Amino acid sequence: MTRCLIAMGSNLGDRLAHLTGAVAAIADDPAMQVLAVSALYETAPVGGPGGQDAFLNTALLAETEAGPSAVLSMLQRIEQDHARERSVHWGPRTLDLDLLTYGGTLSDEADLELPHPRMHERRFVMVPVCDLAPEMVHPRLGRTMRDLLEALPAAEGDLVESAHDWVELRTVRAAAL
Repeated sequence: MTRCLIAMGSNLGDRLAHLTGAVAAIADDPAMQVLAVSALYETAPVGGPGGQDAFLNTALLAETEAGPSAVLSMLQRIEQDHARERSVHWGPRTLDLDLLTYGGTLSDEADLELPHPRMHERRFVMVPVCDLAPEMVHPRLGRTMRDLLEALPAAEGDLVESAHDWVELRTVRAAAL
């Protein structure tokens, strides 16, 4: 089994439903074992066109027996199941799932760069990652995730914890319907 980190975000539609659905879909895959899910954070959009709504971001730590290409394919299939459209680079999206790390694997393939080439530059990725694996060493940079996060500048309100045990919100929400 290989440990992998997955970043998750949504800023269109029912953001919480998209993220809880993605966690459930990953957990339902027989090749995946979800170990932990970070807190949920509301974040300002970074890059892309202006006027986008805020994102909900989280990260997931899993173990898998599938190879990295198979994990990526599964994540893309889940995005499609949530009506993900790729019409505008860094544009608004119902669901964005990024394979950040796959063990210590390094890959520079056009369709699968590992670790994710910009993860260490983004607080909206690194804060949730550090909820799960602050001492994990970045396979390419050789620094802990905590050290990489501490090197990032923070702006007031760029990232606000929305819910700590948000996955449990799915049960509460379903019971309320």
